[in-house]
Amino acid sequence: MLPEQLSKMLSSGVDLEKEYETVSRTLESIGLSSYEARGYVALVAHGYGSAEAIAETAKIPRTSAYKVLQSLCSKGFAISTKGRPTIFKPESPGKIKEKVTEHISETFDKLELLHEILRDKGEPQLVYTIAGKGRVLEKVGELLDTCQDAFIIATPTMHEIREQLAKKLDSAVDRGIRLTIITEPLQKVPEGAQVFWKKGLLATTIISDAERALLASPDLQASGYTDNANLAKYLESFLQILMEHSPPKA
Repeated sequence: MLPEQLSKMLSSGVDLEKEYETVSRTLESIGLSSYEARGYVALVAHGYGSAEAIAETAKIPRTSAYKVLQSLCSKGFAISTKGRPTIFKPESPGKIKEKVTEHISETFDKLELLHEILRDKGEPQLVYTIAGKGRVLEKVGELLDTCQDAFIIATPTMHEIREQLAKKLDSAVDRGIRLTIITEPLQKVPEGAQVFWKKGLLATTIISDAERALLASPDLQASGYTDNANLAKYLESFLQILMEHSPPKA
C-alpha cells in the first residue's frame, strides 16, 4: 500500500480500523509489537510527526507513544530528529521491504544448506513443527528446564519470552546455566545473562547445550524443533557470528 493511499484513507476515515488491523497484523508477523505496527503505519501516512500526533492517529496511549517510536528507531523502522518536541520520520517502506526480503532469503538459503549437509551425511532430517504461541513457549520452557550447560537465545521479542518464562530463566541462571541472549537494544533481560545487542532481528533462534535447536517465527506462532546435534551446532555457528559483530551489554 502506497503512503499517499494511506494518507487519503486516514484523512477520509474510510475503513481506517480495518486497514490498520490488516497492515498491523502483517507488520507484527515480521517482529513489531501491535503498538509499533500501528505507529509505523501512522508515521508512513503522516510523513513525519511528534509522538503526540502519531499517538492520536495510531490510536495508541500517549504515555506509550514516545517509547514506541524510539523502539521503531532502534529496529530501523523510523528516524528521530533532535530538538523539542522530537520529530519522527518513517524509514521508507521500500527499504523495509528490501531488508525483510533479504533476511527471509538468507534464512531459507541457510535451511537449504542444512538440508544438503544432513542429506550428504545420511542423517535423519528430523525437524518437528510446533504450532501456536502457547505450545512454542511451552517448548522453550521445556528446553530451559532440561538444559545442563549452555542456553542461547537470539530474539527480537525478549520482552515476551521473559514475561512468560521469567521464573524458568531465573532458575536456569541459578542452576549455573550459561545463559546468552542476543536481542534488540534496551530490552529487559535476566540478571546473570551474557547479553549482546543486535538490531534488525526477525526470527527467534534457541540453542540448548549445542544439541537441541528451535527456530520460531517472529510472532512465536510457529516453530521448528530438532534434537539433531549437527543441525543445532550448525545453527549455533551463525549465532556465534552474530555475537562477534554485536556490542555486548555494558
